[in-house]
Amino acid sequence: MRRLPPLTAIEAFVQVARLGSIKAAAEALSLSSPALSRRIQQLERFVNRRLFIRQHQAMRLNGDGETLYHRLGPALDILAEAVEISTSGGHELLRLRLGVPPLYASQKLIKRITHLRQHHKELHIDVDTAPYALSRLGEGLDAVITLARDIDPAFYSYRLGFNKIMLFAAPEFVEGENALKYPEDLAKTTLFLHRDMPDNFTTWREAIGLPKLEPAAIDFFDSGQLMLDAAAGGMGIACLLDCNYKGQYKTSLRPIFSSNIDSPYSYWFACRRASLGRRPVRLFHEWLTNPPKEETRAG
Repeated sequence: MRRLPPLTAIEAFVQVARLGSIKAAAEALSLSSPALSRRIQQLERFVNRRLFIRQHQAMRLNGDGETLYHRLGPALDILAEAVEISTSGGHELLRLRLGVPPLYASQKLIKRITHLRQHHKELHIDVDTAPYALSRLGEGLDAVITLARDIDPAFYSYRLGFNKIMLFAAPEFVEGENALKYPEDLAKTTLFLHRDMPDNFTTWREAIGLPKLEPAAIDFFDSGQLMLDAAAGGMGIACLLDCNYKGQYKTSLRPIFSSNIDSPYSYWFACRRASLGRRPVRLFHEWLTNPPKEETRAG
């Protein structure tokens, strides 16, 4: 039988390739950074070539590393899956406990899960839309999609995109003789802000050169969906993200005072670093960050 490198060295290599740093991979494997570095060096000696481009606090695969990763990564996943199924009594049912904001779940997640289940029928997802999801990781939740400026580096995180600030209003606010024509007209109406994005309006008004602009009143919501529904009902102006202008809201709302201003907030995927070793979390993470080609074309 052909001699193989130590499995611990392969595991270390795959984790560093996926997480992009020695420190993050070491935390995921409950090792010290020097111990994990030695395992990487052991594999590099075995294959007689360097596999990473070393950067400050980061590790990036080189060409040889990319080739080896695309061969070893899936093989290691299959091995981990076989062990997980065996230790669970042979049952292939996998379950992920996912925390996610209600608006993201309804606009982006639920329809896409159909594609995920086509590829992984064994994966089932418990969806939890209660607040403070990040603080419940490891205590009821395996992973979260959350709205934030950034994520505590103690967690593994992946930004799901960059967004623009958008103000939404019912048609009567943008059409007819009583339409709001200029940003200064916001002084005559109520603005809705999301509690998780309190600085959106401040960022927007400073970017358009009106740092002292104040609406007649500001109402805070902890639900983006309720904000959009209230705006569609003519109760005020919703200040959210451009990615929220989807589905039914494209007919019931209009963007107002169009601008190209970056929001300081984004949606993030996050989990405890050790959780990436669990197959349900890994499958969801890989699907979320690298959707299949047929889903990309459909979307």
